[in-house]
Amino acid sequence: MKAVAAIAEILKREGTTFLIGYPVNPIIEAAAQADIRTIIVRQERTGLHMADAVSRITSGQKIGVFTMQHGPGSENAFGGVAQAYGDSVPIVVLPGGYPRRITNIPPNFNSFINYRNVTKWCEQVVLGDAVPDAMRRAFTQVKNGRPRPVLVEVPVDVYQEEVPEPLNYKVTPRTRVAPDPDAVTEAARLLVEAERPVIYAGQGVHYARAWQQLRELAELLEAPVTTSLEGKSAFPENHPLSLGSGGRSIPKTVHEFLKNSDVIFGIGCSFSTTNYGVTMPKGKTIIHSTIDVADLNKDVVAEHAVIGDAGLVLEALLAEVRDRLKGKARGRRAEVTKQIATMKGEWLAQWMPKLTANDKPLSPYRVIWDLLHTVDVANTIITHDAGSPRDQLSPFWESTHPLTYIGWGKTTQLGYGLGLAMGAKLAKPESLCINVWGDAAIGFTGMDFETAVRERIPILSILLNNFSMAIELPIMKTATEKYRSTDISGHYADMAKAFGGYGERITEPGEIIPALKRGIAKTRDGVPVLLEFITEKEINFSIFK
Repeated sequence: MKAVAAIAEILKREGTTFLIGYPVNPIIEAAAQADIRTIIVRQERTGLHMADAVSRITSGQKIGVFTMQHGPGSENAFGGVAQAYGDSVPIVVLPGGYPRRITNIPPNFNSFINYRNVTKWCEQVVLGDAVPDAMRRAFTQVKNGRPRPVLVEVPVDVYQEEVPEPLNYKVTPRTRVAPDPDAVTEAARLLVEAERPVIYAGQGVHYARAWQQLRELAELLEAPVTTSLEGKSAFPENHPLSLGSGGRSIPKTVHEFLKNSDVIFGIGCSFSTTNYGVTMPKGKTIIHSTIDVADLNKDVVAEHAVIGDAGLVLEALLAEVRDRLKGKARGRRAEVTKQIATMKGEWLAQWMPKLTANDKPLSPYRVIWDLLHTVDVANTIITHDAGSPRDQLSPFWESTHPLTYIGWGKTTQLGYGLGLAMGAKLAKPESLCINVWGDAAIGFTGMDFETAVRERIPILSILLNNFSMAIELPIMKTATEKYRSTDISGHYADMAKAFGGYGERITEPGEIIPALKRGIAKTRDGVPVLLEFITEKEINFSIFK
């Protein structure tokens, strides 16, 4: 068996049903021969974003795989891998490599050397018969511990070397790390004794599929819950104890309840400092539960730590807290939920003029509000893009079911949302999959809308077009006045139609919902849709400091 055929067979055994890539890499043809669907993108970064979403939407139970050619393919792919690394997403990356005799000779790009800082595991195969062991190590790492990308580089002259038959490869196991019982006991004590606890849930809850345990703990403690942007939808945001999700832009409830808390319990989160996350207030007792000890005391001082899988940690905490409370709630829920409802109502009332505005150009908030009230939220997967779409969408989109919102932002690459929507549709074809982006983002990855058409991936793409890099207006005043540096333009609905998809440009407030309904119907017919809404240059966000 040739090494390249062995790689395809290993992918198949590990559950890979489609391989995303860009030619030329022999793995693409070998995968097709092994009846693995091959999906070819327009650029490497978008393909990696698609693989990224496959892993996120399945809680890592299905691992997204991407392959590309050596040289320019590996160079172009770097940003997509770095994004997955920053947001802790498990993907398998299989770049080709230069022939072994010149792999380390400048200026040849060696992925094994250059990707080390954005992967959890990175190696180069130098002999054909070493392929099974290298793939075993990679899949073991990507399926266990902290989720992050792994990479195996195969020099082009290794692919055709022989691997002994029968292929000695068994599916790699998945493991879970249980917490220290003493740490659980101490955390339970602190949470029960707290007067104003707040639970901050990260995407570790998604990977552990621990949504029910999170809900049970919150209800037992009668504690309000917020999530990181990556953790959004881990807790139902229509629940009376939900504060909404955190990001750069947040609901008022998130800011006020964190500020007034005495204990903050972070579960399945890193507490990493980022411009696109919630800043933890000073002077609070922090209980940090994470799967990776490298997170501890990195950015937020935490005197109390519980290391382990979020599901196992929550199960252990539930048992301890029930024991301490004798299985009975303390009667705080009515007061807490009333405070949340009142504050949320006041905050929404302040924003309702924008959310329901009849202005022309359109208010982007009106587009989002109408979208929220038009789709079947429980059966919709939505993601934002970088910049204004993220800050406008995330506070106001009410996620009610797990894994229906793909939040991201440790690093914020423009155009990321398109690939995420396509990958989500591949993973969950029965769901309506939406990306919300701006006219800056579409300039980065818009050509891959053609990939959605060609590969029969019927997403709904919502474009907020204000003909400007509006979020940059306050910080680029001179450049804009002198040289119009923030001005951008395009008729993107026509572009979508030129690619063979459905495109529509909307300028009237009363046409927002009818256009959305037409677009949704087209996706059900198997056609990718791009709805272009002409919006004002909105730079106001729900930000608290």
